[in-house]
Order: sequence, then C-alpha cells, then structure tokens
Amino acid sequence: MTAPHVSLPDDPTHLPGLPPADPALSPLTGWTRAHWEAIADRLLEGLLPYATPGLAQYRLPGPPSHSGPWSDGLEGFARSFLLAAFRIAGAGGRVGPSLIERYATGLAAGTDPHHPEHWPPVTDRAQPMVEAASVAIALHESRPWLWDHLDDGVRQRVCAWLGGFVGADVNDSNWRLFQVITEEFLASAGARHSRAEIDAGLARLDDWYRGGGWYTDGDGRKFDYYNAWALHLYPVLWARIAGTRADPATVARHRARLREFLAVHQHFFGSDGAPVHQGRSLTYRFATTAPLWAGALADATPLPPGRTRRLASGALKHFAERGVPDERGLLTLGWYRPFRPVTQRYSGPASPYWASKAFLGLLLPAEHPVWTAPEEPAPVDTHDVGLALHAPGWLLHSTTADGIVRLVNHGSDRLPPPPATDDDSPHYARLAYSSATAPETPGPDNHIALLSPDGTPSRRGRIHPLGAAGGRAGSWQEGRIETVSLVRGPWEVRVHRFDVPTDSPVREGGWAVADDAAAPDARTGPARAVARRADGLTSALVGLHGWDDAEASVVRAVGRNAVGHHSATPVLQLPQAPQLLVTLVVLSADPHTSLTGAGATVAADGTVEVRFPDGTLERVPAGFSDAPDPSPGPAPAGTG
Repeated sequence: MTAPHVSLPDDPTHLPGLPPADPALSPLTGWTRAHWEAIADRLLEGLLPYATPGLAQYRLPGPPSHSGPWSDGLEGFARSFLLAAFRIAGAGGRVGPSLIERYATGLAAGTDPHHPEHWPPVTDRAQPMVEAASVAIALHESRPWLWDHLDDGVRQRVCAWLGGFVGADVNDSNWRLFQVITEEFLASAGARHSRAEIDAGLARLDDWYRGGGWYTDGDGRKFDYYNAWALHLYPVLWARIAGTRADPATVARHRARLREFLAVHQHFFGSDGAPVHQGRSLTYRFATTAPLWAGALADATPLPPGRTRRLASGALKHFAERGVPDERGLLTLGWYRPFRPVTQRYSGPASPYWASKAFLGLLLPAEHPVWTAPEEPAPVDTHDVGLALHAPGWLLHSTTADGIVRLVNHGSDRLPPPPATDDDSPHYARLAYSSATAPETPGPDNHIALLSPDGTPSRRGRIHPLGAAGGRAGSWQEGRIETVSLVRGPWEVRVHRFDVPTDSPVREGGWAVADDAAAPDARTGPARAVARRADGLTSALVGLHGWDDAEASVVRAVGRNAVGHHSATPVLQLPQAPQLLVTLVVLSADPHTSLTGAGATVAADGTVEVRFPDGTLERVPAGFSDAPDPSPGPAPAGTG
C-alpha cells in the first residue's frame, strides 16, 4: 500500500516563525531539521525569563517537587543544558556566542560552593544524581565549544561536583546508568572515578534484560518508556563518552538489543504522531522519540532513515499542534495542557525538560540520510499491525483506517517483587492503553472490578502474566480474576473467569474518551454502552456472555483525563459475579468499524468460542490457570 495523503495544517499559532512545511521532502509531516532547530531555539529562549542572575538555575513557575526548589532550579539548568548542547554540537558551534556563554556562566556559578546560586551536592540517592548525568552528557557533546574553553578552576569544580557519584549509594534502577555516564565523563576528563562502579552499573543492566529488546527498570515487572528514553539511550551515550575505553563486546550487545527494540518501538506511535499513553513520567512527552535517533546515531536501527524522521517529527509536531510548548515557550507539567496526574512526587516545574532527549537527532549532520531522505510511512500508515510482546506481557494492535495504536496490558504493574505491594497506578493497572486516549485518574476505564458493599472497586494489584503470543494474552489478578484478551483489528474480546464469592457485584469499564470542547455523546442499550466524541472517536462495551442482567451506563467525568477536560467511559455492572464473563471492547475512529455481529458460546467443558464482528472465530480453553508467571528470568550477563 502507499502512504495515505495527509493534509498539512497551518503552523501552530503559539509557535510563530516556524519554517514552511516541505511536503516534497516530508510528505507525511512536512517537518524538516529546520523545524527541530526552531523548536529547540524556542524552548531555550522561553527559559530565559526564569534564569537566576548567575544563570546557574532556572526557577520555573509551578509547585516544587519533593526535592524542593533548590534541586528544581538545578534540574532546570541540567535538562535545558542537554538541549543546548545538542543544538550547539549540531550546528558545529555556529549558534552565536550567547548560548555557549550562557551555560558556561551557569557552570561556573553552579559549581562554586560560595556562590549564592550554587547547586545542591550529589549525595546518596538524591535528585542531583539524575541532573549530574545530563550535565555530563551535555559537557561531552559540546566539548570542543564549551568544556575545552572553561578555566581550569571551573573544570576542577565541575569534576569535584560530579565526583559526588564516586562511592555513593545509587537507586537500583535506571539511576545506575546515571553513575555510569557521569563517572565515564570524569574518566574522559582525567578526574577521579571508579571503573568498578561503571562496570557494575553496566552489569546490572544485563540483569534486567528480559529479551526481545526489553529491560525492566529494576527488579520486578517495570516496563514502560524508561526502556526507551533511559535503559537503551544511556548505553549509546556512554559509548560515545567512553570511546576506546568501552568494551567492544558490551557495545555490540547494547547495539543489538537496541536494534531489536526499535523494530517494536516504531509501532508505539499513532498515525497522528501520538505515543501510546502508558507508564510514568509521561510529561516527558516526545522524549519517546529519543531511541529512534539513538539507533541512527549508533548505527543500531532496522528502520529506514526516512521512517525514523517520520516517526520522530510526527511526535514532535503532534504536541506542537496541541499547545506544547505553550505560548511562553515552556514545557508544562502535563500531556497537552497542564495535568498533574501524569506526574510523580519527583516531578518539579523543570522536569518536563527531559524531553530534550528528543533532540538527540541534531547531533547527526544535516547531510545525514535521516535528514535528507524522503519521509517513509510508519507501519500504522500502511497496514494493520498485531504484535505479541512476550517480555512485558503486552499485545499491540493498530489500525490504518483510524491510525490508532492500542496496547493490551497483561504484564507491567511497576511493583517490586513480592512480598512488596503498592496501590494501583492508573498508568500501569489498566487492561489497555492507546495513542488516542488516556486513563481516567481515577476512573472505571479498562478495568474489571469486584465492588464492596459501599461501591469501592477492587484493585488489579499485582499482575500475574499467563503469556502473550499470537493475538492473545492473559493474566490473573488479586481476588482471583483471570482475564484472557483476544485482539483483531480495532476489537478486543476479554474472557473473564472468576474464583470469588458469588454475591460480589462486578463492574467492567471500556475505554475513556475525552475532549476539551464538549462532553462525549453517550448511548446505552441491553448489555451495551457507547461513548462517542464529536470527531467520531468511539468507545464501546458490549456484553457477549454472562451480561444479560447488566446495568449499562456511561460514566462521565470532568478534569480527570490528560487528553481532554470532559471524558466518558462505557460501563457494564452486574449485581453478582458469575463464573464467566465475555466482553467486546472497542476503540475506533473508523465509521466503518462494526459494533455488532460479535458473539460467544460456551461448550460443556467450559471452552469459550469467540466470534469477532468480522466473523473470525477464536477459542479459549476452559480452566482457571494456576501456572507460574511464564516470563523469563534475568538473562545471563554477557548475553544479548
């Protein structure tokens, strides 16, 4: 198939001065390297009114993180310095002296313990560890134009501040790579460092590898975008800093894993550029594109260069068209508009500037094929896709007709290994996520729950995966509810089996659709509930088996959804939980998607035969599985 024609809308009014679209070079997005440079410049310019006098901190408006304003000010410097370094290096230093001098001045003040704007020290498990890694990367990438021209005294103070990592206690997660990066930069500068700590951090990364290009972010089942913008990205940046000090086998192993991951990661973006909305730190937004550029930078990508740019530019443009950055040129704590539920305790006003990682592609020269090759369609542009991702326990299914990517979650809960427990997070505990929707915070969407006498829904809790293969995946959750999902095109059928008291009411929710302009339309019928947005995005929930006595409703909310102010979720509820429920769950913007014609029959032995609306038949064997989680254990160190 050929790529569909995509009209190129006018430039966002809050970003004046963007270059004209280039439909010849970029027929799908219209955007070129010049657009990336213009957005980078707007972001850097927007920060200036919030700089402290010595330029060592950026004190942005908004509530502080749990680390406090002092740390938040450092975060503003470090994360924007990352963007500035990519811009400086990408232009070969031809950015005018003011940008280089601005960050050189801030380095001198921030590392001077007697200066009123000095930075908080790098201490055990403290937020400055995160920011130190960004400073180290930025110093390396801008080395010929900045580091090499700093006074010896400033360089010594920078190394002393970064040197707080040596011998420090580091969180056992992606933070181990902050130590790897920072101490490798210290090695490159001839400063004190620990090769044993660098090697230990890289070895710990091997412990977390689960195959198929997937790392868990620390022990447990912690799969999200940290696999993309941290666990794959930092090894590439470490190798650039280490140069000949890097073990070739280790570098080759990281490159092979990144290549395998990018073959899947390309499927996480809708045709409109929106990333699938799942996991924590979503306020980093287009940082989801960072590994695309890293693959090109390290010659570790299976993607054609024109597709890399189409995916990355599509994501950047998607947010730009929806007010990101805002009219001040700032990245706010949110998704499109400010929205605190997509943040965490550690999120401060400058946290969104980890999105600077998206501009890694500027390190590739202007004549590189990722900038000069014509855009090539993404998979979602040309054909429907269905993928089973065994390591995270996910199914991906996307449809070209509406450009939506859907993720069915039977494996990522972000909980530490047992016996630790934690509350559900809306961004991990849902049964499904997509590029067109966001979870309610809180809400009933994409959740099957038992209801207490006061109506409180049960939590999904720890997800116990039963495997993901072909077009199906399954898991069981606390309260002994087993769910098997089968997907085809825009449809998902969920088969729920219960091992619970029969007097427990049960409730299931479909997708939440949201809109800023107006509340979505709601319609209900026997065992059927539908919410439809004005532009046609439709969420439907249809009971196929066991729902005969269900109450159907559409639950409305205001201010609970990152996509829009008004949201609506189709819901089915029964006064008592049966042993078996089968539900059709639909999310589609294609007017031709059928919401009828599906069915389910149950054989005497409990086998469920499912009929999709297009007539396709699938069977789900009987029985409540007590099998252990099928996910593989840690790969042996040194394997890839």
